Amino acid sequence: MPPHRSNEHRNVERKIIMAVDFGTAFSGLAWAQTRKPEIQSPVIQWPDATSGGLEGATSDKVPTELQYDSQGYKWGFQIGDFGQRHQFFKLGLDPSQSRNTSDLARQYPDLHAAPPAYVHGPEELVKDYMTALRSHAECILRHKLPQSALNSTPVEFVVTVPAVWSDGAQAATRRCAERAGMGVGARLHMISEPEAAAMYALDAMDPHNIEVGDTFVLLDAGGGTVDLISYKVSALKPALCIAEAAPGSGSLCGSTFLNRIFHEFLENKFKKDPNWDEDVLEEAMKRFEVTVKRSFAGNPNDEFLIPGQQPSLHRLSLVTDRGHVTVPGLKDSVINGVRRGRLRLTGSDVRAIFEPVIKEIIVLVNGQIDATKAQVTAVLMVGGFSQNVYLRDRIRQAVAKRGIEVMQSPNGWTAVVRGALMKGLASTNSNFTAVNIRGRSARKSYGIAMGVPFRESEHDTDRRYWDLFEGRYLIQAMAWFIRKGETVEENKPKRINYYISPRANQPPPSTHLCVIYMCAAHGNTSPPIYRNTQLKALVEVSADLSRIPVRKIPKATGADGHVYYKLSFDLEVTHYSAFTQYELIHDGINYGPIAAEYV
Repeated sequence: MPPHRSNEHRNVERKIIMAVDFGTAFSGLAWAQTRKPEIQSPVIQWPDATSGGLEGATSDKVPTELQYDSQGYKWGFQIGDFGQRHQFFKLGLDPSQSRNTSDLARQYPDLHAAPPAYVHGPEELVKDYMTALRSHAECILRHKLPQSALNSTPVEFVVTVPAVWSDGAQAATRRCAERAGMGVGARLHMISEPEAAAMYALDAMDPHNIEVGDTFVLLDAGGGTVDLISYKVSALKPALCIAEAAPGSGSLCGSTFLNRIFHEFLENKFKKDPNWDEDVLEEAMKRFEVTVKRSFAGNPNDEFLIPGQQPSLHRLSLVTDRGHVTVPGLKDSVINGVRRGRLRLTGSDVRAIFEPVIKEIIVLVNGQIDATKAQVTAVLMVGGFSQNVYLRDRIRQAVAKRGIEVMQSPNGWTAVVRGALMKGLASTNSNFTAVNIRGRSARKSYGIAMGVPFRESEHDTDRRYWDLFEGRYLIQAMAWFIRKGETVEENKPKRINYYISPRANQPPPSTHLCVIYMCAAHGNTSPPIYRNTQLKALVEVSADLSRIPVRKIPKATGADGHVYYKLSFDLEVTHYSAFTQYELIHDGINYGPIAAEYV
């Protein structure tokens, strides 16, 4: 007898949700159908240098790398181990972030990184890479689903972005995704990386271990960057609800820097050895990546050997208690610890390679805990690097005196893309919601400059001006509709009311430009009353007033006896997980989303 099947999802609109974890060092894909939301499939097959389809590399993620040639470009595993390529280009979308100038990045640059691109700027690089991801996603779907189903089922993409990015960088990411063919408007969803990771990690945890009021730091340690953010549990039913407890932080100190430090370690030891060449380095780096780096647990008594066969065979082996790898031969050297073709690499050597990276991560963790107002009960680790036992144990040691538990999420390397997929499914049907982000902590203050009545007890006399329409002194002051540290709820847009009064002896204006400013003052300092050097123009919001019928524009006689148009607006601002929507409301009518140009 066939199994009984639920009708719960039968009335859900049929869609395919494709989640895209666009990472700094590695990226991932996962997909599901809204009619079968319980079947969620991360993509693990990628094209490599020899195969353009699904018979290439097998991995949970693909390198975020591009290499241009006369034929166009290669991406991910299609690029060999050597040769210049574009890496970390994602960070170019947000030059305001200083993470790309971290101490580790300066001390251990990537020797294979392509020089700064003049032909290919950051947005072009991201667009090309996202195009490759989108094309491969479509290839996967063609292999997994019948063509008839693909022809009749819309595909919606969900793209992740860092939470600490500026509004302009998040908008640039969305623009790149649109240009890459991932959809426009409501068919393209954006979610912040930590929110996606939190949704999956919390859903995968034992619910009996979670209580209302619990506050945790989410640590996303990946290949390129390490990002942190704090959340507080506000409700358990009907869905687990969390809200940001402190804004996020991060730095460029991911596991890629372990490879760079190991590279320098080898070069310093063997650069004068005549047998040391690119082949030796390539094999050694591969084994460090797949064996030593991922399995090292911090024991200084561990011993890693590189024993050799006869030089004529030009082969040696890296042997550990966890694996075996062949590399070309090395010359015996007492100074370098090589005897009979064997290099002795101690656990202490590996700890020294890990140390600069782990120290920086611990500084970030403690800083995030200190920035969280509530008592932190746990650090929840996601990301590929977060699965390393030694990193986990070092963080446990660092926070032990605070009474903070440290936990590793299952499927940590793919937690972000899995959570993004959950978010995409939930956007089609609220019944799919397992974890709900109730509020986000504003990282900056947002406001507009507008004329307000001058008050001698409050305002600077030198700044006042006479307004002909109102017949009194006004002053240009900031009206802040969001203040730094304030909790912003997704389903509660912010509104600010203002009006303009152009003379009626001319046709009414067809467009209106409003500049939104931001202020990221340090600490608990209130944003300023007037525009000053603390403020930065964030976005120019352009409204098409031609949609408002002229007959509906009221007129009024000013204090100077002239007739004026009086156009009153509500500017409605809605902050979502990873993008902001601006809408114009006049006379109770919502004229829909309006154009926003970030400056």
